[in-house]
Amino acid sequence: MTVTPETMDALRLKGDELADATVEELFARGDIGKFNTLMRWFAQAGQPLPDDVPDEARAYLEATATPPAWVDWDQMERARLFFITNNVHISTALSFAAMPACYVVPHVARLLSATHSLNYPSKRMAETGQFTLYLMQPDAFEAGSRFVPAVQKVRLLHASIRHHLRREGHWDEATSGVPICQQDMIAGQMMFSLNVLDALHRLGIHISNEGADAYYYAWRVVGAMLGVDTEAAPADLTEARDFSDLYMARYMGPSAEGAALTRQLIDLYEQVVPGTLLDPLVPALIRYLIGDTAADWLQVPRSAWDKAITLAPTLLGVLESIEDSSPLGAWALDRLGSLTTRLELSSLTRGRVMQYAIPEHLKGDYGITSTRPRTAPWTPPPVSPKLAT
Repeated sequence: MTVTPETMDALRLKGDELADATVEELFARGDIGKFNTLMRWFAQAGQPLPDDVPDEARAYLEATATPPAWVDWDQMERARLFFITNNVHISTALSFAAMPACYVVPHVARLLSATHSLNYPSKRMAETGQFTLYLMQPDAFEAGSRFVPAVQKVRLLHASIRHHLRREGHWDEATSGVPICQQDMIAGQMMFSLNVLDALHRLGIHISNEGADAYYYAWRVVGAMLGVDTEAAPADLTEARDFSDLYMARYMGPSAEGAALTRQLIDLYEQVVPGTLLDPLVPALIRYLIGDTAADWLQVPRSAWDKAITLAPTLLGVLESIEDSSPLGAWALDRLGSLTTRLELSSLTRGRVMQYAIPEHLKGDYGITSTRPRTAPWTPPPVSPKLAT
């Protein structure tokens, strides 16, 4: 679908009919507590559902138990291999580019502030990291995997947030559209795919065209499983650039909630990194990846590290040269990357498996290695010409 301001306006008015209807029925019957208890034990694809799962929930879980019929599994495998090769870089981009991109959209920042406990800011980062690791496992869509149940639960979580914000009068739909609307769900898909690829490019990471296409494709599959209208969502990276540029041009700006969420993100990773010497590295990396304008809106502090961080592409280029010239070096760096990613996730989750449950009320706080030569790297699609129209 061609993206225009008018098509975006229409997407602002749409949620997720299947998940929304399921959640409404669960609340109407008083089955939320019972459902959440049962779902803690439903953690693997193909696992039999308990006999006493509410009928409306059973119908939803059975309808969403398999990925879309159109999935290209060769492309999904290329995406998985791309992730294995770049897992640390992708985790970095998710944390310090994709998440701040969410925060710089004021109505999204208000939504996140209203629905996630401010006393445990690592929760959302842990959920995102765990979700991505589940997705990139070789058996992600097979019996016994944890990915499909996680998708099913997150989709219901989004529907429950829509339910609460509407019922409790905490959301102005006339101004901001339906909470977690189709427009914002597609934008989220762009932030976790295109924005991540942009960040890797800015860091000087070599990305092949097929690797970038596969990574974007994987998130397109995820979007469909999360209730995104695939007819409305961008089909490829060029269309993704059109959508992302128009969306950000329309909505990005400063907000108190965005600044507060960014401060929590910085504080969180300063706690994860031992000592205090490298504390300024976190805000410097955020500023480098999202740019000064957005960083200033989010009140990202400046420091002498802002200049030093510009050397990151050179350092990462050296590591990539080692990886390219030595099979042993490539193996060691891949293993180190996997270990680092898992240690980071362990720190964020405090050793626990994150549970995706439907909240009964809003939080009180309201508060792949490529076969293409390195001479043919991926470059980001240019700025959308739609911004000039």
